Amino acid sequence: MRVMLKNEQLSVEIESFGAELKSVKSREDNREYMWCADEKYWKRTSPVLFPLVGSLKGHSYEYDGETFPMSQHGFARDKEFTMIFRNEDKAVFQLKSDADTLKAYPFDFTLEIGYELSGNSLTVMWKVINEEEEKEMYFSIGAHPAFNCPMYGEESMTGYGMKLNAKSDVLYSRINGDGLMLNSKSELKLHDGLAVFTEDFFDEGVYIIEDYQASEVSLVDTEGKPYVTVSFDAPLFGIWTPGGDAPFVCIEPWYGRCDRESFAGELKEREWGQKLPPNEVFEKNYKITFS
Repeated sequence: MRVMLKNEQLSVEIESFGAELKSVKSREDNREYMWCADEKYWKRTSPVLFPLVGSLKGHSYEYDGETFPMSQHGFARDKEFTMIFRNEDKAVFQLKSDADTLKAYPFDFTLEIGYELSGNSLTVMWKVINEEEEKEMYFSIGAHPAFNCPMYGEESMTGYGMKLNAKSDVLYSRINGDGLMLNSKSELKLHDGLAVFTEDFFDEGVYIIEDYQASEVSLVDTEGKPYVTVSFDAPLFGIWTPGGDAPFVCIEPWYGRCDRESFAGELKEREWGQKLPPNEVFEKNYKITFS
């Protein structure tokens, strides 16, 4: 089911399958900001990553003496959500644990994904409820929105860039061929917070930037003007595109990430993972502003 929200400035479409944001258009000129999910490059637009962000070492995790296989980014993106609230500028979708999810993830939970328009901004809201009566719940959650880049019909994103509200240059990590984070870090040089996209900028894949180094990332055009800004309080985030001539960039606030290549622990020991006591609630949000 496709749900539309709108106000005077933006029209938004959300698919109930995965509670996935599919389209954001300017109502002034019908300009589309979101990637179109062309399978030639990437078949998704803005999946929610839950109960896992990234890949597990060995494609499985250990919990309470058992081994549970799970694919990259978890299962929520491939589940049908129920819409539990809707008006003209807000919608909330819900996913509850069931017999199938319990086979892969042994926790009773409720996950709610909300979208609310205000002016030229869209706030995305996450609510995770641990429905267990006695045991703590371990999870990660993250965003993966893909924005058109270039935006104005240029042949490539070369000359575009991203601007961070970082206080200095930032340290980032890469992943290996198994999707695991390398132990080494590199430095990304910024000029007044700006990194310009060169032809080879994404040749080595995702940039993983940890430790609250920035809380706002903008995509900017060749004149340095921002057209999409993602604001968040997440402890880490990813910047990704599959490289080559793929015409989009993902800005991904995360509460959790893939395993490190040297990781050897259990689910509860995963770096940046979240721990939620019985019957407690985790609530976070991020905001996307369109110019």
